[in-house]
Amino acid sequence: MIPERDIALRVTSPFSPEWAVAIDSFATALRAAGAPKTTIDTRTAHVKRLARVFSPTGPWEITDDELIRWVGGERWAAETRRSYYASFRKFYGWAYGTARTTANPALALPSVAPGQPSPRPTPDRVYKETLLAASRRERLMVRLAEEQGLRRGEVAVAHSDDLIEDLTGWSLLVHGKGGKTRVVPLLDTVAAELLMLGPGYFFPGHVDGHLSPRWVGKLLARLMPGKWTMHSLRHRFASKAYAAGDDLFALQDVLGHASPNTTRRYVHVPDDRRRRLVHAAAGVPVRRREPGELAA
Repeated sequence: MIPERDIALRVTSPFSPEWAVAIDSFATALRAAGAPKTTIDTRTAHVKRLARVFSPTGPWEITDDELIRWVGGERWAAETRRSYYASFRKFYGWAYGTARTTANPALALPSVAPGQPSPRPTPDRVYKETLLAASRRERLMVRLAEEQGLRRGEVAVAHSDDLIEDLTGWSLLVHGKGGKTRVVPLLDTVAAELLMLGPGYFFPGHVDGHLSPRWVGKLLARLMPGKWTMHSLRHRFASKAYAAGDDLFALQDVLGHASPNTTRRYVHVPDDRRRRLVHAAAGVPVRRREPGELAA
């Protein structure tokens, strides 16, 4: 058993060669299964954190109690916790299935309920400040997130070959999470900007020819005041789109979510929409109050 005081001290420690070999083999297995690079990076990053915590204890020597004690002490948000647990289950499931271990401590991990809807759309003020501070390239990144609903990873890998023209205009073949693709209709002005960039990646860089998703997110985070991030621009798109169209399933398709429950977590429903709903159910029109007028 590892003393509790030692677990906290080992978070920043380098992990042992045994861990390094296991993580490398795990990544190879994920690639062989066709997992996209983003998924492999996420899963291995989570396991590397586990390795830093428990090294020099080997990956196959961790007990159920030790794993539970560590994750139970982490102040993760529900979605972060679900993601870490999924990585640990995948890692130890692979190790058990390939006879690298006879025990699977990840089986002791409890299920975690999805977090409650907590949409955080970028306010108008922040959005305008961001556009004013952005360069031409950064402004296009902002537009792809705020006007088209793209994730930072999807913006990073967008390529001229992904542009599609049909009888109604231009669309973009978006390469989403988990290797899934979807077609997102483009605004004419966004399409025109993308076409002007010419052939190749829209945001060239040193990661397979394009900017890394992390760098795209960092560029916009530097522009946005306070704790606002590029992802809040996607929440802003979702909230505006739902308020305008009221079609959760169409919005789910555009955002590339596997479940409408995920889409719901992005959408901020305006107060006046809820008020109109209550009055409509009662068959009573909503009366606009004059400024300073109190309820009867």
